[in-house]
Amino acid sequence: MFTGIIEEIGEITAIAPSGDGWRLTVRASGAARDAVHGESIAVSGVCLTVVGSTPDTFDADVMKQTLDVSALATASVGTRVNIEKAMPVGARLGGHIVQGHVDGIGAVVDVRPGADWSVLRISLPADLAPLVVDKGSISVDGTSLTVSAVSEASAAAAWFEISLIPETLVATTLGSRTVGDRVNLETDILARHVERLLAFRALSEGGSR
Repeated sequence: MFTGIIEEIGEITAIAPSGDGWRLTVRASGAARDAVHGESIAVSGVCLTVVGSTPDTFDADVMKQTLDVSALATASVGTRVNIEKAMPVGARLGGHIVQGHVDGIGAVVDVRPGADWSVLRISLPADLAPLVVDKGSISVDGTSLTVSAVSEASAAAAWFEISLIPETLVATTLGSRTVGDRVNLETDILARHVERLLAFRALSEGGSR
């Protein structure tokens, strides 16, 4: 379990085939310093398991299913990634509940820099659109953010916007995102539970008629 508060920006230093997936080596001195085998670290929003480490790097396996559903598939040596270690019990929840389970991939469709902040508009897969609301929470590349605008339900192409403060611009990889970049999206777990409950209620009510 994570909070979406990024602890450092890491860098992928090696990618090696591992079964039908990859083994990544990530340089992230803060996370690697006390990393232990089997612990979870979120890499740009993807929960990965540490399988080896040095004082400034850690290794993690990425299975094919993860590559198929996340933007990690486009990563290469030198790619910068957001790093967050799992939330310890009793810690403050500074962001929101983030599982590290990517729901889908969005693409940056517009970047509007301001004097002190920047606004990103990101495309939204149609199946995720009902789960994203104005002023709601969303994780983009593992970063806990508040939705500042969202497309109408009738829009031909769904999108949402996030407003990035100076701290987010420098402390995460989102500050260097440009149009066309793919990003990992994780919607609010509460919204997903509500959607599931409503689906079963509709099925039950339909069958009782």
